[in-house]
Amino acid sequence: MTRTEPFAVWAPRADRVRLSLGDDVLAMTRHDDGWWAPAEPPGVVPDGSRYGYLLDDDEQVLPDPRSRRQPDGVHERSATFDPSAHMWQDGGWTGRQLAGAIVYELHVGTFTPEGTLDAVASRLDHLASLGVGFVELMPVNAFNGVHNWGYDGVLWSAVHEAYGGPAAYQRLVDACHRAGIGVIQDVVYNHLGPSGNYLPRFGPYLKQGRNTWGDLVNLDGEGSAEVRRYILDNAVMWLRDLHVDGLRLDAVHALVDDSEVHLLEEMAVEVAALSAHQNRPLTLIAESDLNDARMVTPREAGGRGIDAQWSDDFHHAVHVALTGETSGYYADFAPLGALAKVLDRGFFHDGTFSSFRGRDHGRPIDTDRLPAWRLVVCAQNHDQVGNRARGDRTAEHLDDERLLCAALLTLCSPFTPMLFQGEEWAASTPFAFFTSHPEPELATATAEGRLAEFEQMGWDPDEVLDPQDPATFTCSRLDWDERLGGRHARVLAGYQRLAALRRAHPELTDPAFGRATVDEDAGQLTLDRGALAVHLNLGAAPWSVGAAEVLFSTTDDLPAGAATGPVDVPPGNAVLVRRLDA
Repeated sequence: MTRTEPFAVWAPRADRVRLSLGDDVLAMTRHDDGWWAPAEPPGVVPDGSRYGYLLDDDEQVLPDPRSRRQPDGVHERSATFDPSAHMWQDGGWTGRQLAGAIVYELHVGTFTPEGTLDAVASRLDHLASLGVGFVELMPVNAFNGVHNWGYDGVLWSAVHEAYGGPAAYQRLVDACHRAGIGVIQDVVYNHLGPSGNYLPRFGPYLKQGRNTWGDLVNLDGEGSAEVRRYILDNAVMWLRDLHVDGLRLDAVHALVDDSEVHLLEEMAVEVAALSAHQNRPLTLIAESDLNDARMVTPREAGGRGIDAQWSDDFHHAVHVALTGETSGYYADFAPLGALAKVLDRGFFHDGTFSSFRGRDHGRPIDTDRLPAWRLVVCAQNHDQVGNRARGDRTAEHLDDERLLCAALLTLCSPFTPMLFQGEEWAASTPFAFFTSHPEPELATATAEGRLAEFEQMGWDPDEVLDPQDPATFTCSRLDWDERLGGRHARVLAGYQRLAALRRAHPELTDPAFGRATVDEDAGQLTLDRGALAVHLNLGAAPWSVGAAEVLFSTTDDLPAGAATGPVDVPPGNAVLVRRLDA
């Protein structure tokens, strides 16, 4: 159980612990549960006071595992931070449900030229024009260095200082709520970063074994009760103290937990209780590679109780259909029927053979019972763009019409749509993988690791950007000026129009799975959405789809409005129509 005394720390591996507070070093007393607390209460401590711990006879002062602020970096002492000092202005905010909403994923450091949380707040009018219901922030927890995607975090409760720290985070959440936008925070519980991870010095936070990114977190071994509590308290911190509306749980398939009650289910229980107490929706979204709907099935029906999960199959099917790229894990999605299956059933791999994995993968979804909004889908996200050799976006390879086809499929499918920063205006800037590890050995290992990953996708090693090169980071910053003209303005107008249609037509937010039909030879696909329909023509000839009212078209040659005759969809285009006989 977490102890509430000021400066208490769980350090069962230490025989002696001392508190370094300001210029003083204070003795600490061990309790039977492995927690240590100051032998004498230190009294009133000003906010921002530096503190840390000395373990046994080591004179290196270590940061607090539960630190809320690291103003001098992850290797230095922590600073006290009182989250209750912020005068919240969101008392009228009652939250919002995920169903029917548009999610917008962004990276704080590259979303604006300033790369800060306050700068994100200055761009909320733009997000509101897209009908965004939630902004999803890539991880902001403290990591070593200045620039990083955030998945190398080592102090999960501290907001990266270069972004503005925890006070700026509170200001952003307040601003989002004033704008009617919820906040989803991406959190990483499956591993710790390679630099600044002092947790094993304190206790058994890790266990034998590794996943793709590092040592396994100890969720089911000796001492795991406190490790689980550490994670659960962190989740509650974001939701309670920082007023966040939801969490995106990174790569939950890498959480190895053989406990009777899985960590995710335990988290779902605690978050549901907090939601009831605060009387506002709180949402958990899993990034899961399992293609198993039990993840998002309610606990009373035998599932984990997570609210929603990412579905990569949608991205892969859309990407292959529009780009023709079939290397690596895209290979199985080559037929247009793969997209139809995803629209019909949620997963393409639902027990079928995955050539990339070399085995059968996934389980079928009961589409009669599971609402489609529980699957979060996208045409682009940080992984699918940033894990390419050059971080190149689809805007570099597709014309405007096909980019708008991707938008139409994403925003008019029965799933929860997610956009990635800059996608909405066909941003010309890449989003590459970047790091700023100060340690030369980590820099070398990271660069070599990226080359090894890309071998599976068949990309040219000479094209892979060096993640440690500062230019890799700076080139990934969005250019906001470009959205005002040319193709960028046209694509942006298309996204804004589609967002408005989602609000105007209940068929487009209906969570019932759609009915997709495909003519493989002709390259034509139809997705029925009640009285509305999406017609996608990837064939070589125009496609007459019958008389209908055109609500949206990817080509300027087919204006919106009631048609007096058949609607002809040009090759490489799509339309959203209302059937005149509906």
